[in-house]
Amino acid sequence: MPPQDSSRPLKQEALTVSADEIRGITHGTAPVPLSVLDLVTVGTGSTATDALRTSAALARLTEARGFHRYWVAEHHSMPGVASSSPAVILAHLAAHTERIRLGSGGVMLPNHAPLVIAEQFGTLEALAPGRVDLGLGRAPGTDGATAAALRRTQTLNEGADDFPQQLAELTRFLDDDFPDGHPYRRIHAIPGPIQATTPGGVQSPHRPPIWLLGSSGFSARLAGILGLPFAFAHHFSAQNTVPALDLYRESFSPSAVLDEPYALIGVSVLAMDDEREARRQVRAGALNMLRLRTGRPGLFPDPDEAEKHEFSPMEEEFVHSWTSNIVHGTADEVRAGLDDLQKRTGADELMLTSHAHRGELRLRSYELVADAYGLPTGVSA
Repeated sequence: MPPQDSSRPLKQEALTVSADEIRGITHGTAPVPLSVLDLVTVGTGSTATDALRTSAALARLTEARGFHRYWVAEHHSMPGVASSSPAVILAHLAAHTERIRLGSGGVMLPNHAPLVIAEQFGTLEALAPGRVDLGLGRAPGTDGATAAALRRTQTLNEGADDFPQQLAELTRFLDDDFPDGHPYRRIHAIPGPIQATTPGGVQSPHRPPIWLLGSSGFSARLAGILGLPFAFAHHFSAQNTVPALDLYRESFSPSAVLDEPYALIGVSVLAMDDEREARRQVRAGALNMLRLRTGRPGLFPDPDEAEKHEFSPMEEEFVHSWTSNIVHGTADEVRAGLDDLQKRTGADELMLTSHAHRGELRLRSYELVADAYGLPTGVSA
């Protein structure tokens, strides 16, 4: 267990992080800024290389169409999800883009030493100055056995007391401001602020803004107390969305980062030219999730496979529940669904995640959403 850092209060102030980096710009007729959450989906008959090429193409497409940010989510031991190393993927995407914000949606902090994350995202900030977000979650992003392997321990410290401590330690490494006498006072995350105060140093004091991610009330309340932006996982915890956002707003205290709450929600979306194909892909995604939930994770199945699968009554109930929270159909149907969801939740930003068996369908989905809202075809720097 690392040393307790009781000298720093929970409320954190960030180094030179502007609210403008957090609040996006609304384009076209979209009700709020639109962003992307990518799990680097791998379908049957495809490789991780194929999926990563799709991600690079998707980042370029959504940047050109005016999407605000592009996040990659950390998951482990799931054959159909090739996003186990967000920092590596983000470095690759930084080389393929120029303006869109890049970030983690999120890094599962309990899986990592805070110093390692500070170094990884300091490196990303150096690669893509001023456009990196650090989204943090406290879940493992996998099953318990895999989490134990990641952390090299059988004790999974995910309690309410442990995550704030890890967050405070990470923030101190990012800000390079451990107090005198602290065991980590002479340890510096590099790239980082220490380079600015080293003789001859010209390092920018800027560092990535921190977001807290969650699917329940814990991170919502903590983000509010700290005055940080909050991202809620509506795509797999829809019943908790409104209560969590209400708790975040009620708990919010202004900070150096934000003077008022700012919350985005992750939304599963699939827009297709053909409504039937959208339903087929969504049902295949439900089969994929069903297998994951029952301990049989695999590649994203072909829709033909899903159509042939004999679902039990209980499985059909799961499929209905899962697909009811996916905004899918034609572009007009998706636009109407997103508009309604934003009105119901008051979300300040919608982060869209699209899953389909083939990469070109994922690309097409975002293109159709952009067209439905009249987003620009090429955003200038």
